[in-house]
Amino acid sequence: MNADFVNPFIAGLLNVMETMAQTTLTPGKPKRKQDDIAKGDVSGLIGMVGPNVRGSMSITFDESLALTIMERMVGERPEQLDAEVGDMVGEVTNMICGNAKRDLAERGFEFGMATPIVVSGKQHSISHQVDGAKIILPFLCDEGRAHLEICFDK
Repeated sequence: MNADFVNPFIAGLLNVMETMAQTTLTPGKPKRKQDDIAKGDVSGLIGMVGPNVRGSMSITFDESLALTIMERMVGERPEQLDAEVGDMVGEVTNMICGNAKRDLAERGFEFGMATPIVVSGKQHSISHQVDGAKIILPFLCDEGRAHLEICFDK
């Protein structure tokens, strides 16, 4: 997969986490993902379709990190993953993809964004619905881990 497609999503994630949740994530090493099992407890998944590109992106958070992000964004820490945390994950997914969409449009890649889907639970599945390589990138911070998955038919 072309780094020109991946880097805007990384930049979007880092930007959204720093500006909206005062959370600094440290990127780990990207690799190909071979299965559909999520590496965390709650995920947002969003599809993208355009005239010259089709793909999807997901962001998965450990429960501890999702609860911390919620606390930093709204000022209250939930006891556990709930519908409000799910809504926040969906909104964060939308913001990350929106940042990447803007950056990719400047490079000539236009696409529309679907409404994010949020899935939670131990060992939940993320199905990208695109015939392309899946790249997974781990991100670390003191509050837990996040995993960004990107899949394009390019």
